[in-house]
Amino acid sequence: DGHIVQGHVDATLQCTGKEARDGSWWFTFGLPQDPALIVMKGSICLNGVSLTVAALEVDSFSVAVIPYTFEHTNFRSLAAGQRVNVEFDVLGKYVARMLAGRVSA
Repeated sequence: DGHIVQGHVDATLQCTGKEARDGSWWFTFGLPQDPALIVMKGSICLNGVSLTVAALEVDSFSVAVIPYTFEHTNFRSLAAGQRVNVEFDVLGKYVARMLAGRVSA
């Protein structure tokens, strides 16, 4: 509910950490080549699951996964070292494309 997901795979990223926190799970991932497409509290789709970016660091970002999502998606079996398919926020991709056009013009 709320995030626009198209089902495209823009990149793959490596999971670098999985930690249980207060009944939920915290997953950390390395940043892509273009980290500008990841925004704090913005949406991101990982392995087909639409999530919100919960933390954004210099070299990584994290998402918090609630128990229902953990139990009913592939996050249950995801471990550090594995790669995930990523779909970046479609609105962010459009904005990046428009800004790139302004710079080149």
